[in-house]
Amino acid sequence: MIRVFAVCIALIATVTNASAFETKATAAFIMDQTSGTVLLTKNADQPLPPASMSKLMTLYMAFEAVRRGKSEGGLDLNEELPVSEHAQSYGGSSMFLRSGESVRVEDLLRGIIVLSGNDACVVIAESLSPDGTEYGFARLMTQRAQQLGMTNSTFINASGWPQTGHVMSMRDLALLANRLITDFPEFYPLFAETEFPFDNRVPSNRLNRNPVLTMGIGADGLKTGHTQEAGYGLVGSAKQGDRRVIFVITGLDTAAERAQESQSIVNWAFRQFAMREVGKAGDQFTQADVWMGAESTVGLVAPEDLNVLMPALSTGALDAEVVFNGPVAAPVSKGDQLAELVFTPEGLPEKRVPLVADRDIAAGGFFSRMTTTVQVLVARFLAGPEEQT
Repeated sequence: MIRVFAVCIALIATVTNASAFETKATAAFIMDQTSGTVLLTKNADQPLPPASMSKLMTLYMAFEAVRRGKSEGGLDLNEELPVSEHAQSYGGSSMFLRSGESVRVEDLLRGIIVLSGNDACVVIAESLSPDGTEYGFARLMTQRAQQLGMTNSTFINASGWPQTGHVMSMRDLALLANRLITDFPEFYPLFAETEFPFDNRVPSNRLNRNPVLTMGIGADGLKTGHTQEAGYGLVGSAKQGDRRVIFVITGLDTAAERAQESQSIVNWAFRQFAMREVGKAGDQFTQADVWMGAESTVGLVAPEDLNVLMPALSTGALDAEVVFNGPVAAPVSKGDQLAELVFTPEGLPEKRVPLVADRDIAAGGFFSRMTTTVQVLVARFLAGPEEQT
């Protein structure tokens, strides 16, 4: 039987809703990465042309290949890859690579991140493709995206060059950004580089197009995008103190509007919300009855310190519920997850955290089991036939 117990958790800081953010973007997704709390969605699951923001998928797969190493079919950072005529033929953002030359993998990665090089994407793609073609790599991109949980993404090329059927959702892009940050901490600092004067080939083409990197708001990534069809977009991330925010926007009219919207989002996310401590590791929130155990109850405690993202002006108390299937059958081991503590902060999605057993409870002996059985039979008899159904 599912048991629900209401609990009230005092906070140092009367609950006030955070002011909603009205974005100018046609689609957007904003999340507090530290807590996993979604702060805003707007057309977030609609597949849309991602422009160069889809280069993040090419980078993710390139990072995986570097981690595998050349001996396992991957890449080496110092390995040189050949530039094909197809790679050189791309217009738009470029490293200005020349057909027939070879370029180090590390330079190609920086060229994709900082210079948004379409040509660099193709060189990586053709190297990792099962059939040596960019489209063959794009098929792998789609398969890998599905494995990562990106269910609204389909890739036709490696760079985001406008092509029918090449789409991603804003939620998928945020998921990808989160994976890049958490899965590849050794590579993520590359996204904060503000310039990359590759070979001094085109000095005017050395600057990162990401406007938030120089705003002094803790931004350290990730990737801009722009085509006539998609408008101006950005996958961004910023860290202030112990919190990190990830956001994705698209469909802005100008680069200046994209920059302003990005700055406003970061300021809103950090000023309107704050982490609140709601419990320490080992704090008991309630007890659960134990069926046929050496003891009749077991404490339900937090396995680690509990923090919940809430509107910054929240004060007073936070209502929560403890939910579990009870009574709990013995034996029970200390640390077994037995329940969930469910919070619903004002204006934010529900958050669930585990509660575990505070101690071992052995199975009861013969006398204990007989006593429990008699108690159940007596309770059913006293309840009458209607209560027993």
